[in-house]
Amino acid sequence: QVQLVESGGGLVQTGGSLRLSCAASRRTFSSYYMAWFRQGPGKEREFVARITESGSSTYYADSVKGRFAISRDNAKNTVYLQMNNLKPEDTAVYFCAAGWSAARSTSAYNYWGQGTQVTVSS
Repeated sequence: QVQLVESGGGLVQTGGSLRLSCAASRRTFSSYYMAWFRQGPGKEREFVARITESGSSTYYADSVKGRFAISRDNAKNTVYLQMNNLKPEDTAVYFCAAGWSAARSTSAYNYWGQGTQVTVSS
C-alpha cells in the first residue's frame, strides 16, 4: 500500500505559476511510475503528465505541453508538478497517482492521493 499526499494548490491569476508536490509513504517509491491527473468541474478525470521510475522520461498531455513540468526526487519520495503560464481552463482538482504502467488511463494507476485544488482566475 502506498499513501500519497498532495500539496501546493491554491488560487492564482492567469499567467501565474504554482508548484504541486506529492509525497509518498513508502521507500519503494522509486519502483513506481508516477503521474498527475486533474478533474475540472463537471468533467472526467484526465491525464496531465507522467514520469518513469528513474525520472529519465516524461510525457505530457497536449494541453499542458510546454507549460507544465513533472519531476521527481526519489531520495525524498516526492513527485512535483511545476505549472507555469496558468490558464483558467487549468482550474481543477489535481491528483497524483502511482502505478507500474506508463499508460495514461486512470485504470493503470493503483494508488491515488486525495487531490489538491488549483483555481486560476481570469
